[in-house]
Amino acid sequence: MVPQPITIARLPSLIAGYDSYRDAGDCVPDYAAAQRAVGFFPACCSHVKGFSGPFRLEPWQRDIVSTLFGWVRPDGTRRYREAFIAVPRKAGKSTLIAGLALYALCCDGEAGPEVYCAASTRDQATLVFDPAASMARANKYMRDELVIHESVKRIVHHRSGGFLRAIPADAAASHGFNASAVFFDELHTQPNRDLYDVLKTSQGSRRQPLFVSITTAGHDRHSICWEVWEYARKVRDGLVCDPTFLPVIYETDQAADWQSEDVWRACNPNLGISVSLDFLKQECDRAKSVTAYENTFRNLYLNQWTEQATRWFSVETWDRGSLEAEPEHGAECWGGLDLSATTDLSALVLVFPRPDGSVSTKQWFWCPLDSAAERARRDRVPYQQWIHEGLLSATPGASVDYDRIRVDIAKIAETYNIRSIAIDRWNANQLAHQLEADGLRVCFFGQGFASMSAPAKRLLGLIVDGKLLHGGHPIMRWMASNVAVELDAAGNTKPSKARSTERIDGIVALTMALGVMMGDKDQVSWSESELGL
Repeated sequence: MVPQPITIARLPSLIAGYDSYRDAGDCVPDYAAAQRAVGFFPACCSHVKGFSGPFRLEPWQRDIVSTLFGWVRPDGTRRYREAFIAVPRKAGKSTLIAGLALYALCCDGEAGPEVYCAASTRDQATLVFDPAASMARANKYMRDELVIHESVKRIVHHRSGGFLRAIPADAAASHGFNASAVFFDELHTQPNRDLYDVLKTSQGSRRQPLFVSITTAGHDRHSICWEVWEYARKVRDGLVCDPTFLPVIYETDQAADWQSEDVWRACNPNLGISVSLDFLKQECDRAKSVTAYENTFRNLYLNQWTEQATRWFSVETWDRGSLEAEPEHGAECWGGLDLSATTDLSALVLVFPRPDGSVSTKQWFWCPLDSAAERARRDRVPYQQWIHEGLLSATPGASVDYDRIRVDIAKIAETYNIRSIAIDRWNANQLAHQLEADGLRVCFFGQGFASMSAPAKRLLGLIVDGKLLHGGHPIMRWMASNVAVELDAAGNTKPSKARSTERIDGIVALTMALGVMMGDKDQVSWSESELGL
């Protein structure tokens, strides 16, 4: 098949003002080189997920590939040595760079090519390696030329003496890289700049090295991704003259109407292809309903850099679960216990799964009696009224009484079948052992993203769907109005005490209770007695 003719254009719609002819110096377009690179995709690559058939580049992808490979210097080598491609989620980033990586391995004319597919984790790196391997297996030419070593995530090209390899961030400690081409997937998830710097500096002896980063926007403005993003903007806008750097940034201005379909179309080049308008409408509706998801929507689908902490949901959304659903005596449940250090609230929340997929809750709170009045003034909530109504147990003294909490939990366990209680290890070892001595099963539950993200997402889904039946408990409602969540680079989320406006102990306990109910053993560290230690 003969690839269609292509033209290297000024690309104003692609790169928001970047002109590839600007600052070109003595570099010139090489239409044959651009043709070879663009033609490689339908001739040698195929879709491996969601689509079938030859990989025909979309117009925005053709522009990137033709510009990247279709400009040359007087000595015949490529003009562009680095490219930064920023596009929203579901734009087919991994598939595009899988094809680029195969081209760099097989067709770039490099002696002994070393091509690296880099990412934050091994699993993320394989999201590029796996489609590259599948493309290689499906094409007769590459099937004859390449040997795929799946177990070590390496593709060897014996004729050139080169290879393609997937590597995670922890490979930065390794030495001996001599990279001819590097393809960084989701640069915003890199935990630090180490791997980026190691691979970049390893290209010094290459005649025409290529370094491509492709990513969505992130949160951390101290990251290597933000640094390169800002540099790409300056090159795009003509503030920095770097004829070797190709900036491709699909992003939305922070002041733009995030609910506008026109805005979505402007920053999603693959809209209607790998991501549908109906899907974005659905996600936008969710963002309107869930306060915290607005940031997620802006970040993932408008490619905006957002803050790491934000309000999680509105009180109106929380109130969807105000239906009373009193569990029966002896009902099976799981618990989360969030203990205060001295003067603050402690919370126990039990969750009771129901046959219709909803979850009902019961909650108990404790505070030191001596600090209740001061806490009421500071938090501007009616502690004394809650104590009078039996919603909050005040224990004598100036600090929380763990013995009273233990006694109360033992009484609660006489009413309900508590399968296990999740508890933060910090400041809770003694009470945990005492509760186990009382016959309760206790597990230590981490407070980081690894432990909290899955149950937090489950909790949010229940709240939005009105399937968390909390009965409108006033203390929980107050805490729900306070809670903010924190996001990490990988999109994991958790309730953040540090970022929330006031107390959220009950929400944290509820999240842990859901986590232990879900039985996610990868996120739960069982207590020593349960492990037989």
